[in-house]
Amino acid sequence: MATYVIGDIQGCMGAFRELLEAIAFDPARDRLWITGDLVNRGEDSIGLLRWCMEHDDQVTAVLGNHDLHLLAVAEGYVPAHRKDTLGEILEAPDREAVLGWLRQRPMLHRQDGWLMVHAGLLPEWTPDQAQALARELESVLRGPGYRDFLADMYGNRPRRWKAGHAGQDRLRMIANVLTRLRYLAPDGGLDFDEKRDPPRAAAGLVPWFDAPGRRHGGARILFGHWSTLGLLVRDDVIALDTGCLWGGDLTAYRLEDGGLFQVRCQARQAPKRHA
Repeated sequence: MATYVIGDIQGCMGAFRELLEAIAFDPARDRLWITGDLVNRGEDSIGLLRWCMEHDDQVTAVLGNHDLHLLAVAEGYVPAHRKDTLGEILEAPDREAVLGWLRQRPMLHRQDGWLMVHAGLLPEWTPDQAQALARELESVLRGPGYRDFLADMYGNRPRRWKAGHAGQDRLRMIANVLTRLRYLAPDGGLDFDEKRDPPRAAAGLVPWFDAPGRRHGGARILFGHWSTLGLLVRDDVIALDTGCLWGGDLTAYRLEDGGLFQVRCQARQAPKRHA
């Protein structure tokens, strides 16, 4: 048995199938963890979701910002973006089953010393605290009040975490950290403007995984979300969004021995341009 962690797929079903062949995935024996952003911008998001549902016993996928965006669009709270490719999901005959399955995915997965999240963690959060906060949001998404959260999910406030946050501010902050975080500002607040890799980032910003005083205590963190960062393998963090959607690679990391597997992707979007 092997466990493979795969970075952001975003509906790139062709590359995903190629990667499964490259790792010789056997559903009777192997397991897949996916770092979130299952859907959007690729060519077959509905096919990817259906495959994951069919292999539910073998797949652990956390929710990413694009997955939450799909849920909000499906409820009519925000319009689809110009480059979104969510139409086939929204018009599918099994739409409600697919969206219901997606709402049941975890925000964070923790097992055997590993912690998987889509984007990142605040330095002041211990693994136990991060898991508890993720469970708070999961309970809302899986419960009858999920529409209330989705209706007011978007926004960059609050910027800094306070244990006393309550209600929608608390839930939005948890969601923003777990699904959107890249950099922290000098005052410790979340920065969502900078998306470039650290060597080109604005002065004073620090990647969340290099912030001083991190309390992540021995957990080895797996994450995606940051295509300009690319593959990063360290003792404490492993970044696996290698820009498949932009013509980069789709990457799998084998937990048991650190084996890396990659397939080259056909670009679905124009390459990102950064000054």
